[in-house]
Amino acid sequence: MKLSIIVPAYNEEKTIRSVLEKLRSVELIAGFQKEIVVVNDCSTDQTEAVANQFIQENPMMEISYFRHEFNQGKGAALHTGIRRSTGNYIIVQDADLEYDPQEFNILLKPVVDGFADVVYGSRFMGGKPHRILFFWHTIGNKLLTFLSNMFSNLNLTDMETCYKLFRADLLKGLVLTEKRFGFEPEVTAKISRVPKIRIYEVGISYYGRTYEEGKKINWKDGFRALYCIIRYGLGS
Repeated sequence: MKLSIIVPAYNEEKTIRSVLEKLRSVELIAGFQKEIVVVNDCSTDQTEAVANQFIQENPMMEISYFRHEFNQGKGAALHTGIRRSTGNYIIVQDADLEYDPQEFNILLKPVVDGFADVVYGSRFMGGKPHRILFFWHTIGNKLLTFLSNMFSNLNLTDMETCYKLFRADLLKGLVLTEKRFGFEPEVTAKISRVPKIRIYEVGISYYGRTYEEGKKINWKDGFRALYCIIRYGLGS
């Protein structure tokens, strides 16, 4: 079995190497192998040079690199990564160090135990470390999750989480169109309608960034997420 780890990156020269080093050190449970798929969304800094240097220094790793010729958004980078991945399961790892790859095994356990097809990693449940930041972001996240649950009939606590683990054939079977941060509500709405889908949620850590440290999501993305919840929740 193989886990494909998609790493979307846009202007992450300061953190991309650290993320790839963390991914290199991860030992997955149950004999899972790992594949890393880096998608550079037309960065204007040294993200490409840093990533390629790491790849050259680690020829034994199963890692592939793709670059968009113009900036399209995180969702578009994920579309590329999903198409290019070859694993049995797929997870997203942002290039910003807000999530800890050592916790992949927490998400894999319900899969390995035969219970889950999809596992969401929640920043709002369990006893893991959680950096305290952005009151209004938290309120917005909870509101978006609540509205998403209304349409999908799920009871998630963190729809907007980066850590979503999917059975690859199910994810590749979805028609996904959102090119920016609307990916999260769209994929949640569409995966929830797959017949007999088994979705689990587990607690994970969160080491959030400030805007000075490189955080990119903003209030406009929140309004887009609200639009996507309604659009895809109604079956579009």
